Amino acid sequence: MSREVRVRFAPSPTGPLHIGGVRTALYNYLFARRHGGKMILRIEDTDSQRFVPGAEEYIIESLRWCGIEIDEGVGVGGPHAPYRQSERREIYLKYAKQLVEAGWAYYAFDTPEELDALRKEAEEAGKTFAYNYEVREKLPTSLVLSHDEVEARIARGDQWVVRFKMPVDETVAMDDLIRGHVEVNTSTLDDKVLYKSADALPTYHLANIVDDHLMEISHVIRGEEWLPSLPLHYLLYRAFGWEDTRPEFAHLPLLLKPTGGGKLSKRDGDKMGFPVFPLFWLSPTGDTAHGYREDGYLAEAFINMLALLGWNPGTEQEIFSMQELIDAFSLERVSKAGARFQPDKAKWFNAQYIHHLSDEQLAPIIQPILKEHGVVVSDEQAGRVAGIMKERVTLTTELWDLTSFFFVAPTQYEEKLAKKQWKGDNPAMLGKLREVLASIDDFSKENTEQVVKPWIEANGYSVGQVMNTLRLALVGAGKGPGMYDVTEFIGKEECLKRIDNLLSNLQPIE
Repeated sequence: MSREVRVRFAPSPTGPLHIGGVRTALYNYLFARRHGGKMILRIEDTDSQRFVPGAEEYIIESLRWCGIEIDEGVGVGGPHAPYRQSERREIYLKYAKQLVEAGWAYYAFDTPEELDALRKEAEEAGKTFAYNYEVREKLPTSLVLSHDEVEARIARGDQWVVRFKMPVDETVAMDDLIRGHVEVNTSTLDDKVLYKSADALPTYHLANIVDDHLMEISHVIRGEEWLPSLPLHYLLYRAFGWEDTRPEFAHLPLLLKPTGGGKLSKRDGDKMGFPVFPLFWLSPTGDTAHGYREDGYLAEAFINMLALLGWNPGTEQEIFSMQELIDAFSLERVSKAGARFQPDKAKWFNAQYIHHLSDEQLAPIIQPILKEHGVVVSDEQAGRVAGIMKERVTLTTELWDLTSFFFVAPTQYEEKLAKKQWKGDNPAMLGKLREVLASIDDFSKENTEQVVKPWIEANGYSVGQVMNTLRLALVGAGKGPGMYDVTEFIGKEECLKRIDNLLSNLQPIE
């Protein structure tokens, strides 16, 4: 590529960042890193009515958790600052006026009542109303008003907007890196608002074209919902005389519901029990939404899962590190069709990542969970326990339930296991096993097994009978790893104490 690759992720702070937005950010990031380019974060906060306090911070924290590094932009700075559109408002008016002066746009002073009258007129004629070449000269616009009248209206504080003057019956030829060549006739398009005097802010269409040009963006990689806006954006580059530096466009496929029909929404997640946001969200009004981080997903697994929703590497490989994703990524392998989200596949990815972590890597994951439950142990002990249990873990939120018995003796006993094991000869057998365990000095799992196994055989017990009764005493439930892993970890003293608790506190079932 001849020019430096510069991409941008430009979310609006109108609420929590949807995982579709995270995927857009991820594909931008992978593309930039693949081509040695820059990743820019721009906050498009021109829609003041939909602005939500805390949303910008949420976006930045989400990208940080995902490992998507920002080279330039909000929170980082850079040569094209400021990167919040609300802080760039004086820039846009200049460019809006430039378009009017060049004949590519016009001032419109129409009121809602005037538009309603035209809408009603169109309905009565059986037509769909569009603000286009057929109506723009029937309304009070700078196309029909004199220059002096326009200046007078602006001077006295009348509200106005600048609209793009869409050419009539012209073919706009466009190229998309994912969708190929597209052509649209301008007569099917309306005259979009570019700037509003009411809040002295531009609309998305003007702001993003101006900013992409000034920030030297080389590729615009965004969701397919912006595809209908592409003809207008092409024409704006032409109107400004910026065609030579116009970025290349790539419109990503939608993330679809698990059922396949329609865009993935928060409602789908609420209904089916999975998050659609990267982090937990608490809105200023008290509404909450689940997040992948708090629901027990590792960032690496979450990113791996998202990368493969709409892109495939052309191989059978499914598990990728971030660097492997960067090395393999190309827009040519991004699908045109929507990608169906599969909650079970997200869990599968997470389980794969957890299962491959070392004890040292598991320690910082389980330590906060243990501390939350008042358990203070070394990283070595925490990691060891997580390592013993990791093959059974899908989400990190399961770690306490799966490991608590290593640190806390049971105070209650699972009814189903007690009914099955705490009867007949088993209580007496456990008492004898206690004596055997008390006699062992080396309590490593290998040595304990070498002592207990022959004792089981010599006394005619079954391994299941002995181990399941011991499990009742040490774990309190029918779960957990091999019993020698438990005896070694909790140690001889704790092991004997738990056996004594069961012997003295639970009456055998006759």
